[in-house]
Amino acid sequence: MTEESKIRSKNKDVFLRVRKGHFATMHSHTNYFIDVTKQKMLLSEAKASASELIQYFNNNIIDTILCIDGMEVIATCMAEMLTTEGYVNLNASRAIYVATPEYINGGQLIFRDNLVHMINGKHVLVLAASVTTGKSALAAIDAITYYGGTVVGVGAIFATVEECDNYPVHSIFDPNSLGDYQSFKPNRCPICERGEKLEALVNSFGYSKL
Repeated sequence: MTEESKIRSKNKDVFLRVRKGHFATMHSHTNYFIDVTKQKMLLSEAKASASELIQYFNNNIIDTILCIDGMEVIATCMAEMLTTEGYVNLNASRAIYVATPEYINGGQLIFRDNLVHMINGKHVLVLAASVTTGKSALAAIDAITYYGGTVVGVGAIFATVEECDNYPVHSIFDPNSLGDYQSFKPNRCPICERGEKLEALVNSFGYSKL
């Protein structure tokens, strides 16, 4: 695998760690592995990422932040910032839930009875590490709608789309940050067609070399 590179956002404290190569996700093949581990797990980077993301949602009422891809630390930082008294937004002094869905049947999301009240009748923000094919975000949107919630939008560290099921997707980084980022369906991958083997399997937890 190539050496790790770092791409900074407008905020000098937030940057994306990437490796270029040939990688397989659950739904696609890509020419970059995008590592968001430290943004999700290192408090200082989580706070910096949260600070960038909340600017997109200041004008939305948010009752619940629904985390996929292990985004609970960033979501907690966002909830704290959004509910701080004196902070200019619609959520000051409100209570915001930070929730994580349960997955069954290969990706379907459910909420147990004791968690449904965090979704039903609530304004829910979906927070993901990355939104590329959009399938995970769409599953979250479908679950929120099924359980009687209202989707506010989707926030992500990295995204290749600007909307998902007509809901806006806001991200800190996008393909323009990388310049030559590409994503392909597994059965239509030109890198595979050139005979180049996969280097690693990747997901929100990291990568496993092949």
